[in-house]
Amino acid sequence: MEATGEREECRYSLTGDDDEDTPWGFAHDCTGLFTPLKDDHRLVDLRGCAPEGGLLAAVDRVGGRDACAGNAYLTLLDAAGATMGSYFVGGVTVTAVKPSALGKGLFDVTVRLWCQNAFPGSAGVWELIRTRQLNRNGLWRSVGPAGRLAWLSVAMLSRGYRHRTDNGDRAPGHVFRLDGRQVIDVDSFYCALGEAVDGPGGYFGWNLDALDDCLGGGWGASPPFTLEWQHSEVARTRLVRQRSLHQGTATLFEVLLEIFADHGVEVVLK
Repeated sequence: MEATGEREECRYSLTGDDDEDTPWGFAHDCTGLFTPLKDDHRLVDLRGCAPEGGLLAAVDRVGGRDACAGNAYLTLLDAAGATMGSYFVGGVTVTAVKPSALGKGLFDVTVRLWCQNAFPGSAGVWELIRTRQLNRNGLWRSVGPAGRLAWLSVAMLSRGYRHRTDNGDRAPGHVFRLDGRQVIDVDSFYCALGEAVDGPGGYFGWNLDALDDCLGGGWGASPPFTLEWQHSEVARTRLVRQRSLHQGTATLFEVLLEIFADHGVEVVLK
């Protein structure tokens, strides 16, 4: 098979993990990536695809053992073709191929693959970034409980793209303001904290280990700084799950305060 389709306006690319400079193909659309099957496998349709490299070789062998192209990175592209973020996908295996209605020389390629962190609900967040509509605070509050983990994952994966022209962390001593009324569970805490530190769609951790890493610098803020936690009593009543500490157990709220203190962050509870 020879792929002759153009790459203009392609929103996805696939690249083998052993050589990121050699693309496996570009696609106008992609469905199924954020719909996990059993054990994080997914059946993904690359629509309007121009197969190259390893993917093209696998397409030519569909139905046989060699239809597995191997491991790759599935990358989301903006309107100019720049990388917004990528997912590692394992065992990319072509299961079907047909000519595409999206253009001459293009194909709709169905692949089975494994991906661990492409959470349901992520597609809408990526579209906000691609269309430059992730431009004001509070948008994450509309996604609901099931969508907050997806929001956080996209915030982490897209941070390099969204801050590609930034100059790094805020200067030490900066005051960040966190609204405790937005904290209704642990994921909403991280969504609100990311936004407080890093702006709309911001990321500053999505679990305790990730928060500890972010406090080491390079994610928008480097201690010492001040976190003014407004309506903190509201958050205190909701972050009550017990966590282990070296001296016993404590609520998540208390653990967070200790982590901030250990890194030289002054938390002002209001």
